[in-house]
Amino acid sequence: MTRYVMAIDLRRCVGCQTCTAACKNANATPPGVQWRRVLDLETGEFPDVRRSFVPVACMHCDEPPCEEVCPTKATTKRPDGLVAIDYDTCIGCANCVMACPYEARSIVHEVKFAYGDKPIKSEEVRFDPARISVSMKCTFCIDRIDLAAKTGQVPGRDPDVTPACVNSCISGAMAFGDIDDPNSKVSRLLAENKTFRMHEELGTGPGVYYIWDKA
Repeated sequence: MTRYVMAIDLRRCVGCQTCTAACKNANATPPGVQWRRVLDLETGEFPDVRRSFVPVACMHCDEPPCEEVCPTKATTKRPDGLVAIDYDTCIGCANCVMACPYEARSIVHEVKFAYGDKPIKSEEVRFDPARISVSMKCTFCIDRIDLAAKTGQVPGRDPDVTPACVNSCISGAMAFGDIDDPNSKVSRLLAENKTFRMHEELGTGPGVYYIWDKA
């Protein structure tokens, strides 16, 4: 079986927000909607204070709460671990928005562009009217993953079939791939380092692993 996951090395993330910009460019999300965000956190007490950056998005959970509450079955977990939304089936009830413990979902009810009524080039090319008045979120660039099945390329290794945020990371903090493949980059990273998953105690089984130290 294939199970796609993401690994993010918090020791490397510099909070530059390039992943956020790359995601917005790749998906033409409307103003105010960011599928990929970077949390800026301050921990400790003076004078021992530390600043940390934590990229967040849909966690593509093993047990996604959003799927459980969807009345039309528009949200489904695929065999490869990606949590997908069928925009034609979604009725925009927002049950999933409220159920997601990661605040990863959004709904917008009118067309908006970054600079007024006219779309910029990326919006013109990638804007999807099917996403109006329905739930939307990070898809792990699902179109690229599906392309890999046709081209024989490997997600996480070949840029054309790897999520835009991972390709864009200037510090190499982000990795993507099949956790069930022991030779994949993510499998090696997880084996060599200490990790945690956000809100793991909720039993959602997030598909995003955060690296924080050597094993």
